[in-house]
Amino acid sequence: QVQLVESGGGSVQAGGSLRLSCVVSGYKYSTYCVGWFRQAPGKGREGVAAIDSDGGTRYADSVKGRFTISKDNAKNTLYLQMNSLKPEDTAMYYCAADVRDYGLSPMYDYWGQGTQVTVSS
Repeated sequence: QVQLVESGGGSVQAGGSLRLSCVVSGYKYSTYCVGWFRQAPGKGREGVAAIDSDGGTRYADSVKGRFTISKDNAKNTLYLQMNSLKPEDTAMYYCAADVRDYGLSPMYDYWGQGTQVTVSS
């Protein structure tokens, strides 16, 4: 079992940037697939970005070209760099991990507590 703790959320004006971090601890972290999800009020949990088992990345169409997912295995940390933020990006953001490759599907076994991102127009 792994533990995940997010940080880096906050309030920013449209067009601004934020970088979210997720510290992951647990058995064989490097073998886990990881991803970022978000949930806005009244909406379901949406896959934002993920790193597949082969190291490839996936992005939701709504964030492609603006967001970048990456990880630093030496620091056991997952990142989401968010640029050109829009009001519709406002949501609670969660990091997730699993031994299975779920991509942008919210089927991961392990989740962080979430960090709020608010983008004003």
